[in-house]
Amino acid sequence: MAGQRRHALHRPPRWHWLLLLLILPVVASSLLFEGWTTHEVDGARTKRACTSPIPKSADNGDPVLHVTGGKVETASIPARTAVLTFDGGPDPVWTPRLLDLLREHHAQATFFLYGTQAARYPALVRRIRDEGHEIGSYTYTGGDLGTASPTRSRLELSLTQTALAGAADINTRLLRLPHTTAADTMCGPEWSAARRAADQGYLLVAATHRSRKPSQGVVRQYSNTGLGYDEAKKLLGNRNVDRFTTVTGGLGQPSLSTSASSAERVQGWGLIWTQAIGHAFARSMTWALGIAGVLGMLRLVLVALLARVHVRRRHQPGAPRQREVTEPVTVLVPAYNEEAGIAATVHSLLASTHPHLQIVVIDDGSTDGTADIVSRISDPRVTVVRRPNSGKPGALSAGLDYARCPIVVMIDADTVFEPDALYRLIQPLADPTVGAVSGNTKVGNRRRLLGRWQHLEYVLGFNLDRRMFEVLECMPTVPGAIGAFRRDALKAIGGVSDDTLAEDTDLTMALWRAGWRVVYEETAVAWTEVPGTLRQLWRQRYRWCYGTLQAMWKHRHALVEAGSAGRFGRRALTYLALFQVVLPLFAPVVDVFALYGVCFGDTGQALGVWLGFLAIQLVTAGYALRLDHEKLRALWALPLQLFVYRQLLYLVVIQSVVTALLGSPLKWHRMHRSGTADQHLLNEPVPSPSSLSSK
Repeated sequence: MAGQRRHALHRPPRWHWLLLLLILPVVASSLLFEGWTTHEVDGARTKRACTSPIPKSADNGDPVLHVTGGKVETASIPARTAVLTFDGGPDPVWTPRLLDLLREHHAQATFFLYGTQAARYPALVRRIRDEGHEIGSYTYTGGDLGTASPTRSRLELSLTQTALAGAADINTRLLRLPHTTAADTMCGPEWSAARRAADQGYLLVAATHRSRKPSQGVVRQYSNTGLGYDEAKKLLGNRNVDRFTTVTGGLGQPSLSTSASSAERVQGWGLIWTQAIGHAFARSMTWALGIAGVLGMLRLVLVALLARVHVRRRHQPGAPRQREVTEPVTVLVPAYNEEAGIAATVHSLLASTHPHLQIVVIDDGSTDGTADIVSRISDPRVTVVRRPNSGKPGALSAGLDYARCPIVVMIDADTVFEPDALYRLIQPLADPTVGAVSGNTKVGNRRRLLGRWQHLEYVLGFNLDRRMFEVLECMPTVPGAIGAFRRDALKAIGGVSDDTLAEDTDLTMALWRAGWRVVYEETAVAWTEVPGTLRQLWRQRYRWCYGTLQAMWKHRHALVEAGSAGRFGRRALTYLALFQVVLPLFAPVVDVFALYGVCFGDTGQALGVWLGFLAIQLVTAGYALRLDHEKLRALWALPLQLFVYRQLLYLVVIQSVVTALLGSPLKWHRMHRSGTADQHLLNEPVPSPSSLSSK
């Protein structure tokens, strides 16, 4: 019971799910707002062709228009007066140069600013104001108000006012419509937008035609660029102009800029920070998504290449042959309420081609007929040990005390061995440096979609990874379903510890740190029963992930140790931390960002990247299935795995990390067994031992 008390948890942490539900909408909102500012969402990038001219009363060449109801009043600039206007910006490079140029010539100008740029560079907005220049609105993003939706039109104007209030404590009633020059270009839908803006109190400012000489009085329109700088400099040197002033200065009117209220300033500051955070987040997520994609693809390629290296090493011509291992074997089978499958497990062991067996079934306080079923098996090689429930590590430790053989095999009570699996499993122990061997676990109950997903994960993830881990000499886990150990090695490290919920990972890491090697024997095949429901899968993977985190923390000092222990720590722990902890933690946000890219970004590019990654996965999975002599028809379920199964697994990681950070213990979650580990064996032919050994 001590092991159970150590990991008991009366109420698992729940608050982080609420936090995740709050974070994801904020992330989505930030992305949508960023997309709105770049016209990926509700875009209005281009101007429509004019279908009707502006009213005749406005079409007299004057650059300033005041519209009230159906009445239009225009105004022009006096002779020998020039109004310099600069559209867009503030630009961090050219706006300061323009301001220096204006100061050098003692000239004033009007800057029509983007709200988004004003929010990004508030110090430049304040400099424009402080040096006596006039500020007007050029909308928030430069969207074409003639083609914009009503919602976008309102926001383009209102958000610009908010940004100016936050940046320079001002409001303005000067407006220039983007994509327009002279007044007659405000035609068609632009005139409707101009009237709507005028109804909100804006004075519309266009530009005089280029044919009008500066000496006649002009409003010139320049950009915040090098070209705009050169053109403005040329006009400032015109001796036929006596005065360079602002729009309202040229009209002889008071300024249309007013001080913002305290509430407007607070809203402006909020907008500035929101935009800054959203922009930074979008940029960081672009990098994160790229890095995650590259790492994911590199991992698949690396695993496949090292798997190939593993195959060649095993079957390299001229490789020295190890002696045959024929020593007797003790098989430990911890069982708790396993009456559904325990008989099939024991009978599969008794049918083993390795005859020298001691089978110890440790009944860990079962409340069903597990022990009675085993007791009725009349074979002297089978022993039943009944004990109070203490958890799997305690049961294994108790069974180890009964072990009489130098080799100990630990299996789960739902595992069905192939006849030659035990013999093949122990052969790598001919190498005196090998302390443990991982077998090849296959999914038995794979008929339904959830079972097929786990089948693909076992082949593509677990088994292919184990080939890579053996090549790199950093195998982190000998699975509880099938693993062989030297009894002396187990005794030397203190047996099976109950410090973690992943006792198999903890045990494997301890062996590495004690100087033993751990290898993988792919021809030793055992069939296991996997969870049949999402709830069972969640509970199983929650325990696995949490236990792995515990084991990684327990053995963290392996990172700085010397020799094989340090090599294992730096390779295995780094790999586990990166691909099983860090990347899954960012997966929800990456998914939101990817979904945004499909819906609002470059859909073709986003789908192309996804299909490319899927293609690499399919090729790698096909290779993994081929190495395991499995049929390729299971690949049809792989694309579907990316939409449900993947999300469940990364949510498990989030739950596990939060639980670990809180220091909360976790209870052992037992899976309900239905005795289907041998389902696949009963319904489909399995590879012969000769085919498995002929890779």
